Amino acid sequence: MSLPDSTECIEIAGHGGAGSLRLARRPLPPPGHREVLIRVHAAGVNRPDILQRQGLYPPPDGTSDIPGLEVSGTVIGTGPGVSRWRQGDEVCALVAGGGYSRHALAHEALCLPVPSPLSLTQAAALPETFFTVWYNLVERGRLRENEVVLIHGGSSGIGTTAIQVARALGARVYTTAGTDEKCRACETLGAERAFNYRSEDFLRIKQLTDRRGADVIIDMVGGDYIQKNIKCAAPDGRIVQIAFLQGSRVQVDLMPVMLKRLVFTGSTLRSQPVAEKARIAGAVERELWPLLDSGAVKPVVHEILPLAEAAEAHRIMENSEHIGKILLDCRSDRHQP
Repeated sequence: MSLPDSTECIEIAGHGGAGSLRLARRPLPPPGHREVLIRVHAAGVNRPDILQRQGLYPPPDGTSDIPGLEVSGTVIGTGPGVSRWRQGDEVCALVAGGGYSRHALAHEALCLPVPSPLSLTQAAALPETFFTVWYNLVERGRLRENEVVLIHGGSSGIGTTAIQVARALGARVYTTAGTDEKCRACETLGAERAFNYRSEDFLRIKQLTDRRGADVIIDMVGGDYIQKNIKCAAPDGRIVQIAFLQGSRVQVDLMPVMLKRLVFTGSTLRSQPVAEKARIAGAVERELWPLLDSGAVKPVVHEILPLAEAAEAHRIMENSEHIGKILLDCRSDRHQP
């Protein structure tokens, strides 16, 4: 079959509000070495997409400036050196950009099969989220069975996934969220206790764990949470920073880090080399895909909007109206199966 040489996509017309996202048509290069071309079924919306739109998170050199870090769809073309995937295969894929589009290029090693219980649309909620959770919760956070984990932003796409994965690994889960409804959703997913941060201090985790605190803390907030995380971390605890919604420049007393032998670390996924992301992909498929295949873990999808309504998807995320993932339906005909 002949491959398309252009595609409809969402581009950032100028850094600023959600209204700067607009539907456009762009040239579509053929797949390169070890790349596959995917006819995109759906794309995930993530907080880094908003930061990129605002001009605060530029794409890495050589990466598409079209936003979008994860897609699901059907392989319609393969470049030289591709060995695992063929035309017609249904996959979900991590991409460094270009997800908000009818077509996207992905490295073959960053494509994974669609878990059997999930639809192709649901699979778009997996790559960025599950790669991030595995890498930060398990690899950098070294979460072990029976440990206590505190997950901030528990009702987000990352949070709803991290709660389920931590529970499946045998951990005790505590989390924070911004409304009573979101707290209930987190507890339904497996959190032992969810703190409404608007009305309750999450430092109460110390009382609920016999004054020990959290062995692992996953934080996307930053700001004044940083000092509080240090305070409520258990001895030999690990604090993993994955974002800074309230800022990264703070004044902090680091003495408790020494006294409690804490590890304070963090990461971003997008800028890592393909080889490292491929290694993470292998671990995710080996360790987490069986949980998805069995139904023990599943993505929580808040809403699915058509590609042309990407601006509305951003508004929903910025207003924190969602529980779970927001997806874009990228099919040219939304009524096709």
